[in-house]
Amino acid sequence: MTMRYTALAFAALCALGFQNAGAGEAEAQKWVEHEFQPSSSYKDQQLREMKWFIDAARKLQAKGVKEVSVVSETLTTHEYESKVLAKAFEEITGIKVKHDLLQEGAVVEKLQTSMQSGKSIYDGWITDSDLIGTHYRYGKVLNLTDYMSGAGQEWTNPGLDLKDFIGTSFTTAPDGKLYQLPDQQFANLYWFRADLFAKPELKEKFKAKFGYDLGVPLNWSAYEDIAEFFTNDVKNIDGKPIYGHMDYGKKDPSLGWRFTDAWLSMAGAADKGYPNGRPVDEWGIRVGNGANKCIPVGASVSRGGATNSPPAVFALTKYIDWMKKYSPKEAIGMTFGEAGPVPAQGQIAQQIFWYTAFTADMIKKGLPVVNADGTPKWRMAPAPVGPYWKSGMQNGYQDVGSWTFFKDHDADKVAAAWLYAQFVTAKTVSLKKSIVGLTFIRTSDIRHDYFTRNAAKYGGLIEFYRSPARVAWTPTGNNVPDYPKLSQLWWKSIAQAVNGEKTAQQAMDNLAEDMDQVMAQLEQQGMAHCAPKLNPKADPKKWLEDYVAPRKQLANEKPKGETVNYEELLQAWREWRVR
Repeated sequence: MTMRYTALAFAALCALGFQNAGAGEAEAQKWVEHEFQPSSSYKDQQLREMKWFIDAARKLQAKGVKEVSVVSETLTTHEYESKVLAKAFEEITGIKVKHDLLQEGAVVEKLQTSMQSGKSIYDGWITDSDLIGTHYRYGKVLNLTDYMSGAGQEWTNPGLDLKDFIGTSFTTAPDGKLYQLPDQQFANLYWFRADLFAKPELKEKFKAKFGYDLGVPLNWSAYEDIAEFFTNDVKNIDGKPIYGHMDYGKKDPSLGWRFTDAWLSMAGAADKGYPNGRPVDEWGIRVGNGANKCIPVGASVSRGGATNSPPAVFALTKYIDWMKKYSPKEAIGMTFGEAGPVPAQGQIAQQIFWYTAFTADMIKKGLPVVNADGTPKWRMAPAPVGPYWKSGMQNGYQDVGSWTFFKDHDADKVAAAWLYAQFVTAKTVSLKKSIVGLTFIRTSDIRHDYFTRNAAKYGGLIEFYRSPARVAWTPTGNNVPDYPKLSQLWWKSIAQAVNGEKTAQQAMDNLAEDMDQVMAQLEQQGMAHCAPKLNPKADPKKWLEDYVAPRKQLANEKPKGETVNYEELLQAWREWRVR
């Protein structure tokens, strides 16, 4: 550091009232100068924000708060928080943070235990916004909108800037109040080997067989043709087998995510409407009309739902067929975590359902899918849609891990955990966190010059998050009344179809019926808001329609394949068009 810069930094500290800087102020300067760069804020703004955290923490320490405990699932972003940002928070504020990292299922299980007992195991939680419908209905989670303007006003960062967050619509309940603060986001997109798709001999061969260009598939028909082409026509690349598809199928809780994370809506099973279909969402759950628009009335077609509708059965059928025909034989015995790293090994040509959370692990030098200069051989794009899908429907899933707090927990501990939640999402640190984990939460970070200059490193991720397309990728919404209880039903029914114990129709019939039974139980036990009230059963034919969910079966479920040139797609994003 030059003497001139040292003098300027000291002047900035003095202007902020740091003339007699204590340990917190000195540590804040150290972290701002080094770890918290680059940032979407200027250094004087960062120091000012850190000074606010220091002052707020001192008030809590005076009340006896020395430590808080929080939990999140294990992701690169959360590892950075647990190992780096928790340490920074302690050094700057003096409050120690115990930030546990657990598998997603364990986090949900502990959350469910806390909800049932009424005693929160942790002071703060990072849980999926998929639980928004659960939190609203049970009334046990803190309403952040009221908290920030009431009891929590003293502990709310003046520079929080909620309008800068891109995911707050997903964490807002039917009452219009915010219940969770987004901490990280990632979407499930289409992934493909752009280097292979660009080979002239493969392009020529594909067009000769299918009659259209090899490119980014816009519909499932094209995806299937490309999967067939690479698996059975190309067969080998550089002496190794090449597969046109990748998935996973082991009987495991993660199998449920494969479907609740919007697989049915990608096929076209839901209704139009963002962030989730109305009145039928991507799980196939229907809610009522008018004043009852937040009340779940059924999942089965016989009650007006779409979980076992023709598009849903089609979606499950394609999932199984593609995995068995076009993916490595090991895929059917893999879990989500085991299948995730496979595309990086270089033998997968495309994947319809790929999470952008894997981006950081897919751009490491030396991988078969990374060029010598560090740029990826692969690209990401909007996932193709099924034959039942219509414009205006949810296009895919977006995970939004969000800060959540229990309403009746110790108020001072909640305040301290709320400080930490704001710290790890603050403008001072969020750009650096975005660079590490690539799970964006702020517009200011997405639009920062750093990502403009380095966009080529990320295979389309930056262009996607800067485009209007991202609004069509949404988490599980408000229709789901109890995420922990209902989500666990999915993987068990899906596994029966994968293993051949039941047909796709039987498996989805079973799932729909089980969901209705759970919602009937929830209706009886009562909820604080919008408890389910099931429609009476009727002949399913009375519900099936052509244009709204639940839909009738199409006469032709495989229309002609359609593709688009990737560069044309990128240009559309740059011009603020979906495609």
